[in-house]
Amino acid sequence: MIPQSLRALLDETDGRRECEWADRRVWLAREAWGELAVCLQGAQVLHFLPASEATPAEGSPPYAPTPARAGTPEVMGEGEEALVPGGWLWVTPTPQALPGAIRGGIPLCWPWFADERGADESPDRSGPMHGPARKAQWRLDAVDEHEGGVELHLSPAERLHSQLVPRAVIQANARRLHVELITEHVGETPVKLSGALHSYLAVADSFACRLTGLAGARYLDKLAGFAEREQQGELAVRGGLDRIYHSNAEVVLDDGNRRLRVARQGSDSAVVWHPGEAPPDDTSPAAARRFLCVESANTRLDPVWLVPGAQHLLGTTLSCEADS
Repeated sequence: MIPQSLRALLDETDGRRECEWADRRVWLAREAWGELAVCLQGAQVLHFLPASEATPAEGSPPYAPTPARAGTPEVMGEGEEALVPGGWLWVTPTPQALPGAIRGGIPLCWPWFADERGADESPDRSGPMHGPARKAQWRLDAVDEHEGGVELHLSPAERLHSQLVPRAVIQANARRLHVELITEHVGETPVKLSGALHSYLAVADSFACRLTGLAGARYLDKLAGFAEREQQGELAVRGGLDRIYHSNAEVVLDDGNRRLRVARQGSDSAVVWHPGEAPPDDTSPAAARRFLCVESANTRLDPVWLVPGAQHLLGTTLSCEADS
């Protein structure tokens, strides 16, 4: 589910190209396997639509979403751009102006997540929320063919940390979307690393979703002062929540229309977040009812102590349960 203006750019794309959207450089692909949109601010995946979920309309290029598949654009809050259903990811209809970050897609939180600021090098640990990677400019180093789809390699245009160097790998094909955030330690002293692939998953209704795969897992409830609890059965989303589950198990998100499998690599923390009826300023309550965040993360439950010369890979893989 993406803003109508981004949908229009994809509809005008035949193959691969770079263009401008929301005053940012974006890389677009619309090919036989499906669609992909990546913002070069933050190396952020904005949109993924596999060919299996897009049917060509008469007279249109292959795999263009049709009204029956993508749906009628939804009117959101006053002054907001309409959102167009279709795809596995959600993007806000009111993205912040630069240098702000775009809410939605899969932002890269690096080299720290939330208040776990072990890698924050500012004198008073007052660096940007979720680290500098999501607002930084990244360069596209390579675009390769991969398993009937595409593989992108990206790196920051400028140095973001004195000892740590990140790079991102994005793989997309007709069956799955896979994102890796790889950190290499090139310094001389150990660094405590945290981070997240902050995935905003598009859903029919946030408060009608169910998550399976977390039964029996311990979690920290951030809305209750980090109280520790145990998940009983499946998680039914009925309002705002912010939880860190201590688990590396695959999770299945069921919104009534799609069962999306979320697998994680290099992560023993699964973050599940939704702001409830009080979303951030850059998103209306109506628009926020169409996403749920299920994140691959390294948090206070599983921080990574990276030593000189070592690497760490944090990954997430999205696939439809029927295709897994």
